[in-house]
Amino acid sequence: MERPSHRPEFTLVPRPRKLSPRPGRFRLDARTRLRVTPGAEPAAALLRGYLEPPTGLRLEHSDDGAFVLAVDPTLAGLGEEGYGLTVGPHGVLLRAARPLGLLRGVQTVRQLLPYETLSAAPRRLTSLELPGVEITDVPLYPWRGAMLDVARHFQPVSYLRRYVDLLALHKLNVLHLHLTDDQGWRMPVAAYPRLTEVGGRRAESMVGPAGSTRFDGRPHGGAYTRAELTGLVAHAARRGVTVLPEVGVPGHVRAALAAHPELGNDPERRLDVWTHWGVCPNVLGVGDHVLDFFRTVLDEVMDVFPAPYVHVGGDECPTDEWERSPAALARAAREGLPGPRALHGWFLGRIADHVVRAGRRPVAWAENGTELPLDCTVMTWREPGDAWAAARRGHQVVHADHRTTYFDYARSTGPQEPPAQPGVVVDLRTVHQLDLPPLTDRVLGAQGQLWTEFVTTPEHIEYLTYPRLCALAERVWHPARDWPDFHRRLTGHQARLRALGVPYDSPPGRSLGAAG
Repeated sequence: MERPSHRPEFTLVPRPRKLSPRPGRFRLDARTRLRVTPGAEPAAALLRGYLEPPTGLRLEHSDDGAFVLAVDPTLAGLGEEGYGLTVGPHGVLLRAARPLGLLRGVQTVRQLLPYETLSAAPRRLTSLELPGVEITDVPLYPWRGAMLDVARHFQPVSYLRRYVDLLALHKLNVLHLHLTDDQGWRMPVAAYPRLTEVGGRRAESMVGPAGSTRFDGRPHGGAYTRAELTGLVAHAARRGVTVLPEVGVPGHVRAALAAHPELGNDPERRLDVWTHWGVCPNVLGVGDHVLDFFRTVLDEVMDVFPAPYVHVGGDECPTDEWERSPAALARAAREGLPGPRALHGWFLGRIADHVVRAGRRPVAWAENGTELPLDCTVMTWREPGDAWAAARRGHQVVHADHRTTYFDYARSTGPQEPPAQPGVVVDLRTVHQLDLPPLTDRVLGAQGQLWTEFVTTPEHIEYLTYPRLCALAERVWHPARDWPDFHRRLTGHQARLRALGVPYDSPPGRSLGAAG
């Protein structure tokens, strides 16, 4: 029998857990009706929203409709996100134990339809066909994400909505939004408008990697409104995607210090929003007023983003300023710490405690030499073994090893590649072969990261993200690590990316990157 992955319509990414072709095809046309059971309405709305604008087909409701979307709690084995899909010549049945599972199934239906239905260009079609198939599908990991840095280079919320749509198509369920850093503050905070008014704009940007002496001379800025972010959260939720906000402390805060010098270790010093790349030496002070300030910031973050998790940063925090600061030295002594370096973990502990008291779960980057509170979910990025070590200590873990999940590294060594972070090449097969710790209640999953020092445009973002994120989506959804099968399916799946206008095979010109 022909393998399903050899049939164009079955080149699904990620690979379903079980897929069996069936005879016949189901025709969708003006007479097709949906039968929607209680709880399935969001999935029906999503399906209609995907089909009607580009094709003109309206799928109205009918109690005897041939296309059935059903929430069935007796299907408990499918878990929170699993689904079953049966397509035959006389009907379609999409079932799940939970409404979220139906949203995943809708994405499979989208991939089974002709490629051109994914295009934003309207195509008035009289009918579409779905191939006969039987699918039972359950994800391997509950955390399947992608991080986008909008602090280094701002992207409008209209693009973030498209970014969410692409994640949802690949059954990824977390958009990790890196909102603040040394080079820009994008998160609106009503109590502190200077954070975006001053911290949201820098005078210019470094050209080249950290340590370069060249700058582009072009101002760069941008910030979101509360309405834009709440709209993005709602847009993502309708697609089963959670938006994880990151407001990082106590390092990577130069933009905040430019807006509020009183937060620093030398309140009399005036700093600009950083125009360099790399690790900035300026960090937050450790006074009570600083903690109170960021508790207020986090209250606003948690009000805008209802996600159960809140990312508080925690990485790359130099301690030189604390070692010279009388106030920091006094704080370390007063807290019974062995020295100023221990203020890093102490500070994160105070911030994490505030998040926990609000009923959320703090997330932090794992950092060498810092013991994070056990309440923190840890993103392990430096060494693969850090994930295992954090899980053994009792942390929840999200795998984010830079050697396999950082998409700001070049895709290849070819001369066509745009400027990228130096030192490492992360090609497609490397991502597909990432070594995930065994699934336990402490290992949540993995995500890809795209830091944007060198990335200014949506086209550049998507060239670096795809198809590498396809490989990561495959690894966190399906337990098999079958490179030949994935590569065959990806060849067909690229037609979907083309229909969506994703420039996965078109390197952006050097002028698109800040390193150009």
